[in-house]
Amino acid sequence: MRENAAALPFKEFEKLMQLARWQFRRQKGSHRLWYSPGGYRLPVQAAGRNAKSYQVRQFLAQYDREHPNG
Repeated sequence: MRENAAALPFKEFEKLMQLARWQFRRQKGSHRLWYSPGGYRLPVQAAGRNAKSYQVRQFLAQYDREHPNG
Protein backbone atom coordinates (compact mmCIF):
# COMPACT_ATOMS: atom_id res chain seq x y z
CA MET A 1 0.00 0.00 0.00
CA ARG A 2 2.80 2.43 0.81
CA GLU A 3 4.48 1.73 -2.53
CA ASN A 4 1.35 1.79 -4.71
CA ALA A 5 -1.38 3.82 -3.02
CA ALA A 6 -3.31 4.27 -6.29
CA ALA A 7 -4.05 0.53 -6.54
CA LEU A 8 -5.85 0.28 -3.19
CA PRO A 9 -9.58 -0.44 -3.58
CA PHE A 10 -11.68 2.16 -1.76
CA LYS A 11 -13.58 -0.43 0.31
CA GLU A 12 -10.27 -1.88 1.52
CA PHE A 13 -9.04 1.61 2.37
CA GLU A 14 -12.08 2.18 4.58
CA LYS A 15 -11.60 -1.23 6.22
CA LEU A 16 -8.00 -0.29 6.91
CA MET A 17 -9.10 2.97 8.55
CA GLN A 18 -11.56 1.05 10.74
CA LEU A 19 -8.83 -1.38 11.80
CA ALA A 20 -6.65 1.60 12.71
CA ARG A 21 -9.51 2.79 14.99
CA TRP A 22 -10.49 5.73 12.80
CA GLN A 23 -14.19 6.62 12.94
CA PHE A 24 -16.51 7.43 10.08
CA ARG A 25 -18.72 10.25 11.33
CA ARG A 26 -20.65 11.56 8.37
CA GLN A 27 -20.86 12.09 4.66
CA LYS A 28 -21.16 15.41 2.88
CA GLY A 29 -21.81 14.92 -0.81
CA SER A 30 -19.27 12.45 -2.11
CA HIS A 31 -16.84 13.15 0.74
CA ARG A 32 -16.84 10.74 3.66
CA LEU A 33 -15.43 12.29 6.82
CA TRP A 34 -13.17 10.07 8.91
CA TYR A 35 -11.52 11.01 12.20
CA SER A 36 -8.36 9.55 13.67
CA PRO A 37 -8.15 8.56 17.35
CA GLY A 38 -6.22 11.81 17.87
CA GLY A 39 -9.00 13.90 16.29
CA TYR A 40 -7.47 14.51 12.83
CA ARG A 41 -10.19 14.87 10.19
CA LEU A 42 -9.66 13.32 6.77
CA PRO A 43 -12.28 13.69 4.05
CA VAL A 44 -12.01 10.81 1.57
CA GLN A 45 -13.74 9.95 -1.65
CA ALA A 46 -13.39 7.18 -4.18
CA ALA A 47 -11.72 7.59 -7.56
CA GLY A 48 -13.78 5.01 -9.38
CA ARG A 49 -13.28 1.77 -7.44
CA ASN A 50 -9.99 2.81 -5.89
CA ALA A 51 -8.99 5.21 -3.17
CA LYS A 52 -7.32 8.45 -4.18
CA SER A 53 -3.60 7.97 -3.72
CA TYR A 54 -3.00 11.35 -2.06
CA GLN A 55 -5.68 10.56 0.54
CA VAL A 56 -4.05 7.20 1.29
CA ARG A 57 -0.72 9.00 1.75
CA GLN A 58 -2.38 11.56 4.06
CA PHE A 59 -3.86 8.72 6.12
CA LEU A 60 -0.51 6.94 6.37
CA ALA A 61 1.30 10.13 7.36
CA GLN A 62 -1.22 10.84 10.13
CA TYR A 63 -1.14 7.22 11.28
CA ASP A 64 2.66 7.40 11.51
CA ARG A 65 2.42 10.64 13.54
CA GLU A 66 -0.03 9.09 15.99
CA HIS A 67 1.85 5.75 16.17
CA PRO A 68 5.54 6.64 15.96
CA ASN A 69 6.67 3.22 17.21
CA GLY A 70 4.71 1.11 14.78
